[in-house]
Amino acid sequence: MANVKWAVDPTHSEVQFKVKHLMITTVTGYFNNFNVTAESEDEQFGGARNIVFTADVNSISTNNEQRDTHLKSPDFFDADQHDEIHFVGSKYEQVGDDRFKLHGDLTIRDTTKAVTVNVEFGGIVVDPYGQTKAGFTVEGKISRKEFGLTWNAVTEAGSVVVSDEIKLQAEIQLVKQA
Repeated sequence: MANVKWAVDPTHSEVQFKVKHLMITTVTGYFNNFNVTAESEDEQFGGARNIVFTADVNSISTNNEQRDTHLKSPDFFDADQHDEIHFVGSKYEQVGDDRFKLHGDLTIRDTTKAVTVNVEFGGIVVDPYGQTKAGFTVEGKISRKEFGLTWNAVTEAGSVVVSDEIKLQAEIQLVKQA
């Protein structure tokens, strides 16, 4: 069995999250610094394993400096104490032609929970520079409160300011390592 190693191509990848604000609009945020590594049995990403994702909490961006500072504070991610979000995949399960479920453990702050995300495999291609690349669209949902991100406020009318459900979305391009 071959062992093909893969690493993220950060210039062709993005990691974002979406959260309801005041329950009427959605705010999108990004992690600008992140890493993904994986291994597979072959160049077609068969037998994928050892899938690891990390994100630098201090690289969070919602296009609002005041909000970003609040998200890094102890009210949310507590970046001074927990500067990294960590995911370790435990099972990459095929559920359709190009559809997979990636099961694993997500750690935010000091809390680790089992999560499952949906993965659409975009395929394998060799770029103009001779690099073998694999593309993926990843989507999932988590409860922020399950990870200790419990801060909230209530409006005068009784609406919550920030929803519990966080939608995760990522476009990931991996490069086969020499």
